[in-house]
Amino acid sequence: MARTSTLEQATATTAVQAMPESGPAAISRRTFLTVSAAAGGGLLLGFTLPQLAKANGAAAAPLNAFVRIARDGIVTIIAKSPEVGQGVKNMLPMLIAEELDVAWKNVRIEQAKLDPVYGPQFAGGSFSTPMHWDSLRRVGAAGRHMLVTAAAQTWGVPAEECETSEGVVRHKGSGKTLTYGELAAKAARLKAPDPNSLKLKDPKDYKIIGQPLPGVDNPLIVEGKPLFGIDVKVPGMRHAVFQKSPVVGSRIVSANIDEIKALPGVRNAFIVRGADDNGLPDGMSVTVLEGVAIVADSWWVAERARQKLKIEWAENPIATQSSKSFAEQAERLSKEAPTKVVRKDGDVDAALGRAAKTVEAAYAYPFLSHATLEPQNCTAHYKNGKVEIWAPTQMPDRGRALVASTLGIKPEDVTIHLIRCGGGFGRRLANDYMVEAAVISKMQGEPVKLVWNRTDDMRHDMYRPAGFHYFKAGLDADGKLIAFRDHFVTFGEGDKVASSAEITENEFPARFVDNLEIGMSLIPLGIPTGPLRAPGSNGLAFAFGSFMDELAHAAGKDPLEFLLEVFGEPRVLEAPPPAFGMRMPPFDVGRARGVLELVREKSGWGQRQLPKGTGMGVAFYYSHMGYFAEVVQVTAGPQGIKLDKIWVAGDVGSQIINPSMAKNQCEGAALDGIGECFQEITIEGGSVVQSNLHEYPLLRMNQAPPVEVHFRLSDAPPTGLGEPALPPAIPALCNAIFAATGQRVRKLPIKLTDFRIT
Repeated sequence: MARTSTLEQATATTAVQAMPESGPAAISRRTFLTVSAAAGGGLLLGFTLPQLAKANGAAAAPLNAFVRIARDGIVTIIAKSPEVGQGVKNMLPMLIAEELDVAWKNVRIEQAKLDPVYGPQFAGGSFSTPMHWDSLRRVGAAGRHMLVTAAAQTWGVPAEECETSEGVVRHKGSGKTLTYGELAAKAARLKAPDPNSLKLKDPKDYKIIGQPLPGVDNPLIVEGKPLFGIDVKVPGMRHAVFQKSPVVGSRIVSANIDEIKALPGVRNAFIVRGADDNGLPDGMSVTVLEGVAIVADSWWVAERARQKLKIEWAENPIATQSSKSFAEQAERLSKEAPTKVVRKDGDVDAALGRAAKTVEAAYAYPFLSHATLEPQNCTAHYKNGKVEIWAPTQMPDRGRALVASTLGIKPEDVTIHLIRCGGGFGRRLANDYMVEAAVISKMQGEPVKLVWNRTDDMRHDMYRPAGFHYFKAGLDADGKLIAFRDHFVTFGEGDKVASSAEITENEFPARFVDNLEIGMSLIPLGIPTGPLRAPGSNGLAFAFGSFMDELAHAAGKDPLEFLLEVFGEPRVLEAPPPAFGMRMPPFDVGRARGVLELVREKSGWGQRQLPKGTGMGVAFYYSHMGYFAEVVQVTAGPQGIKLDKIWVAGDVGSQIINPSMAKNQCEGAALDGIGECFQEITIEGGSVVQSNLHEYPLLRMNQAPPVEVHFRLSDAPPTGLGEPALPPAIPALCNAIFAATGQRVRKLPIKLTDFRIT
C-alpha cells in the first residue's frame, strides 16, 4: 500500500528536509524571516528557509512566500507553485492569509515565475499541502505579529492587549483601531520574529481555512479569457510545429526541407538533431528528440506544411517491440522464477501446501496516455545567450536545467514564466516540449510558440507503463488469508525499472500476511514512461484490489469485512524506510479501517437488497499519504453496464483546507480512475497506434455517475488530495461488475457493452 512515486524520486531533495519526526512540513530552527518596505510604503514579508535552500542545491535560496501589504489594506500573496487544476494557487495563499488574519476579499494572488527566492517550485505527488501546511501558516503568523507590534508601539501599550480581525488591529482596553494598511510602513521597519516561536491559531478560530473558496482563476476560465500556455502571445512571435519519428528516437536520413520552406507563409524549416543520449526509456530524462521544425506566420500554416513533409527515418531496433510481444514475454517469464525478490516473509510454499483453498489469477493492464486537454506547448525567446520561456510546466526547475544543458548556457540565463496548465496529471513533469521550443527559437533567431497537435501529444507521451501480475494465494479452513504471492512482470533492464513501473515492499497485503512474496521480472522497453496521476498505484490498485475481492469471494466472506479482517485491530506500523531520501509516515491501521467503515455507512453497503443485475464493489488503497476506500455501484442490462454511483471516503489528516477544491479533486480523481478502465495505448512496430481521442476515449459527461465524497478527520497533519482518491476507483468498478454479472475483470481495458444480462 505505501507507495513512493516516480515524482518523489524527482523531488526527494526538495522534500526530505520538510519531513519532521512527527509528520510532514516542519521548518528548521534556523528558519528566519526577511522584511523590507514595499513600493509605496507597504510591508514586504519574505520567508527564508536556509535548510531547504541547501537541499535544493542553492547557497541561500528563500522559500515562499512573499506578502505585500499596501497602504489601502490590500494584501498581495505570491502563489509560488504551478497551478495545474489542483487548486494550489488558492490553497497556499489561504494558509498565509488565515494566520495573517486578513479578510479574504482583500487578498490578491499573483503567480510567481521560477526564481530561487521561492525555493522548490513544482506541482505533483500531492506534496503541496504536507510541504507547506506548517511553514506558510508561520509566514502569516509572523506578519500578524509584526503588525500587532507596530500598533502596540504606536499606542504605547503592551502587544498582549491587542487583537486582530480581518486586517485590523484593535486595542482591547481603549477600542482604538488601526488597519494593516496604516501599519504596514511601520511594521516594515521592525525586526522579524522567529516564526517557530509564534503560536498558531486554534483551528476553531479559522475564518479562511476550511471555507469552500472559489478558484481565483474561475472568472477567466468561465469567460474563456487567455490564461493557459496555448494562449500566450509575445511580440514578434512565430509559430512552430515539430515532426518526430513515430518510432521514438529514430534518426533522419533525409527530408524535403527545401520544398517545405518554399510554401506560402512558411518562414523556415530545418532539422533538429537529437541528443546522443535521451535517457530512454525514462521519459523524465528526455531532452530533445530528432525531428523537423517548421516555423510559419501561423500555427495552421505550419501544420498544413507539415502534411507535405516527406521524411526518411533510419532503422531503429525499437521497431521490433509491440504490445503483443510484451504480453508473450510476460507469459513466458511468469513460468520462471522472478529475477528480483522485492519482499519475502515466512514460507509461502509451505503455507500454500497446507491451505484449505488456493486461488490463482493473472491480471494485466495496458500503457496509458495522459491525454491532457491542452496539448503540450511552450513559447520561447532565445537572444544573446539567454532564453525567456513561457511554459505550462509542473516542474520548471528541471525544465530550466534541461534547457540550459541542451543550449549550453547557464541555468541563471534561463527565465521561466509559470503559466497555468490545461491538465497535467504528471505529463508536464517532463519538459521535452520546453526544450524543443528553446532549441527551435535559437535556431530560428526569433521568439517561437511551439504547439503540439493531438497526434503529437498521444504518440510522444511519457506513458503509464503496462503491467502483468501473476497471483497465487492460500486460505485456511476459516477463510483466513495465510499465503500470498505476486510475480510482477513489468518493464526495465538490469537493475533499472522503467519510470512509474516500481512496486514497493509494502504493497498491500504485505505486512498483513505472515507468508508473502512479491517478485519482479523485467522486459526491455524502448518507449518512454513516466508518472500518471497516482503513478504506479493506478495500475497496482487494479490488480491487487481486484484479487483481494476475488479472495474474499473464495473465502465466502463479504469483501469489505474481509479487508477489515486482513487489517486486524487498529495499530500504527513501523515507519517504512526512507524512500529516495525522504522520510515517510508510518501506516495507521486505524485510519484504514476508519475509511472502510465510513464508506460502508455512507453507501449503505450490505444494508439493502439490490435488484437483479445491480452490484456494488469496494476497494481500499493507500497512496501519497492518503487513506481512501471507495464503493462503486453498477447495473447490468441488455445494453451493458450503467454506472450508478461512486462513494468516496478519505482520510487526509486533521484539516480540509478548501472543501470546495477538496471535493473537486476527489470527484475528478475517482472519475479519472473510472475512465482509465476504458483506455489503452497499444504498441505496434515500436510506435503508438492511437492517434487521437476517437481511438482513446475519455469519460463523457453523460457516462459519469454522481460521486459522493466524505472525509474522515484524524489527528495527522493534512496531506494532499490530487492523487490518492484515484486508485481505489478502478478495482471498485471491476469488483462491482463481478457483483452484478458474475464476470471477473482481470484485464484492462474493458467495454461496458461487453457485460450484458437480460
